[in-house]
Amino acid sequence: MEKSEKFWLILTSILTVIIVVSSLIIWIKSGKQPILIRKNAENQLAGQLYIYGAVTRPGIYPLKQGDKIEDLIHASGGLLPGADQAWLKLYVPDTDLQTEPQKIDINRAEAWLLEALPDIGATRAEAIIRYRQQNGPFHSIDEITGVPGISASTFEKIKQLITVSD
Repeated sequence: MEKSEKFWLILTSILTVIIVVSSLIIWIKSGKQPILIRKNAENQLAGQLYIYGAVTRPGIYPLKQGDKIEDLIHASGGLLPGADQAWLKLYVPDTDLQTEPQKIDINRAEAWLLEALPDIGATRAEAIIRYRQQNGPFHSIDEITGVPGISASTFEKIKQLITVSD
């Protein structure tokens, strides 16, 4: 091999290593973006906040003036061990637009959200999910009575709180 061929081979190898290492560093750092919540001083938030994802106890928590995101994470039991904060999801409802409670879509809701319904604990929430996986989506809310453990009296308690998507 000539000197110039060795030079170009070494140079190409070094550049390839630099590109691969740089790409890995950028990829690793891009997944760890901080959570940023902005609010105008004029629009003070109050009400409820839905927090789910990388927290121990996902659910609905009260939001008071002056609350920090750390307070809400603490209220939800803290982050899961080794959790990536990028998997933390927050939803602040628009109190001006929302006059009725939001209904839970039983075709899409995760277990923790189903558990928020009256008389639906972890066992019944999992039964609902298992039922829709085995039988397909619900076409009407009354079909939920076909889920083992969901009686007519339970349905009466939750029928105003649930919906089905098309």
